[in-house]
Amino acid sequence: MLETNMTVSELALRAKKELASNFGVESTLVAVAPGRVNLIGEHIDYCDGFVLPLAIERYVGIAARPNDSQTARVTSTGESTIEIDLSRAQEIADPKWSNYLRGVIRGFQDLEYKLPGFDASIVSSVPLGAGLSSSAALECAFATLLEDLVDTVLSKATKAFLAQKAEHDFAGVPCGIMDQFASTFGMEDQLILIDCRTSEPEMVPFSDPSISIIVANTKVSHDLSDGGYRTRRKETEEGLALAGKESWRDVTMEDVYAAQEKMGDRIFRRSRHVVTEIARTAQVVEAFKSGDFSNIGSLMEGSHLSLRDDFEVSCDELDLMVALAKEIGFEDGVLGARMTGGGFGGSTITLCCSINAEAIARQMHDRYLAQTGIEPLLFITRPAAGAHLA
Repeated sequence: MLETNMTVSELALRAKKELASNFGVESTLVAVAPGRVNLIGEHIDYCDGFVLPLAIERYVGIAARPNDSQTARVTSTGESTIEIDLSRAQEIADPKWSNYLRGVIRGFQDLEYKLPGFDASIVSSVPLGAGLSSSAALECAFATLLEDLVDTVLSKATKAFLAQKAEHDFAGVPCGIMDQFASTFGMEDQLILIDCRTSEPEMVPFSDPSISIIVANTKVSHDLSDGGYRTRRKETEEGLALAGKESWRDVTMEDVYAAQEKMGDRIFRRSRHVVTEIARTAQVVEAFKSGDFSNIGSLMEGSHLSLRDDFEVSCDELDLMVALAKEIGFEDGVLGARMTGGGFGGSTITLCCSINAEAIARQMHDRYLAQTGIEPLLFITRPAAGAHLA
């Protein structure tokens, strides 16, 4: 299915209606934060690498109103209402999804903010389980909401790190900084180059209206994803130690080859991915800065093959979706394609000519459905604004 993007205003209105329906009150504020895709630089955010995400035109929206108590009452589409006692330091609790919120609340509590009670309803246009960082969007939208409730404005970096810590400590996911940085620092018509060693973001122009991005959700998620991320992170740590360097940014392919025998095949391939993906990301940034996209297809293809063969986080469905884009080809508007996100399912990203985007997306949809029997979800996006009050 090819979906159009819901505007922020439409999402905010939907959140307000949910709040009125669930609690019988009118909202006094709405906070939104976007999901993200990563154009290139996969599985290197926790390796001091460079990553190049963008905020997408898909958002989590939260409408809220203070309720003159010390309790937060929160609903989310398809979930029962949860109640959180704000007078107590937050700890992990059921239901599982509430821990993203509890972790953010704990972050504000650790900063010594006293949170007032409130009622809130959460809605989302970010597909779940698609590798588009719906959890980071939820965390950053909720943090933006809490900022307003305590009458403060955190720096974007502070808010991103607070949200990342919530995911680490309360959701148990040892993620890098990319997802939360993309959701907070996102800007229209800008990619976000994040130096994951210094935690410094740099905006890279995506201002040419003739280029767009197709996000293709394969609608599959394989069980390996449960422990796959944690395992890959551990393997990269082992590879770095065997390379004898303190940071992956100081590791060359010569260093990797020199340590190949000690590493063994699996750690060698993980290490090769990290070093080559850091280099590819830098080259893609230069392509956008110069406006020369002649080599971007081969760079995106190299990234996907490295993720498939060296890092082993792709799957048949992701490989097929990338192959379908490649079959359509440059003459019909495809500039490059690769898997995006943690892998084992989820989504691909296709850089294409805007004038061809809808036709390309429909072809990819129809061919994928015909070959798998699974109806994917595709949408066209350009870089969007980060977390803000709507």
